Amino acid sequence: MNGVEVFRALHRGRLPDDPLILPGPWDAASARSLAEAGFPALATPSAGVAASLGYEDGETPADEMFAAVARIVRAVDVPVSADVEDGYGLAPKELVERLLETGAVGCNLEDSDRGVLKDPRAHAEWLAEVRSAAGRRLFVNARVDTFVYGDGNPERAIERAALYVAAGVDCVYPFGVPAEVLPLLRSGIQGPINVFARLGGEGPSAAELTGLGELGATRVTFGPGLQRWAASALEGMADRLRR
Repeated sequence: MNGVEVFRALHRGRLPDDPLILPGPWDAASARSLAEAGFPALATPSAGVAASLGYEDGETPADEMFAAVARIVRAVDVPVSADVEDGYGLAPKELVERLLETGAVGCNLEDSDRGVLKDPRAHAEWLAEVRSAAGRRLFVNARVDTFVYGDGNPERAIERAALYVAAGVDCVYPFGVPAEVLPLLRSGIQGPINVFARLGGEGPSAAELTGLGELGATRVTFGPGLQRWAASALEGMADRLRR
């Protein structure tokens, strides 16, 4: 199987207590560390990559983001999915071409722009164009931002998800969904569901990750959590070195 089919296969047939864990590298070195730790695939976080490049989240120029993703992909032998925010205003064909040039096997695409939800039907049409341009060459993860920029109504999230699934996406990502709402979303959404887990303190335990799977998560990602965790550890070491 090629990389994207390997990545697709990782989402199939997962037991409820075994969600796919996709840690997020922010540069080549972190990607190598995570791959060497045994993770079968990785998912870059746009905010973590932005921080590594000296930008605020959402401010990374498209060229720099694609270049960073390409460096990460080159550094490892496992499939890499890339968070490319809302597509940087690129036409679907160009977006797909640039993603494929990096070697990424998948992408996250948001349904909001600078904190404002997009019209779901127009966004679904755009996603359908992305799917048409990509064929089966990319695994498309459609982020649903109802819980962070909308009213948090689960039914609205399910409605958006249904439109995106109909447009051909491979996975739906209800960003910021409360854990207690996951079973409702699982019952109303077809296909894989991506859930975000925070990495505060020591990070989620294996039991907590299993719990997310039992509630409905097919896969779990951590956004920029690992990058921020590493930055915090470096700050602590820097404080010690100054003494």
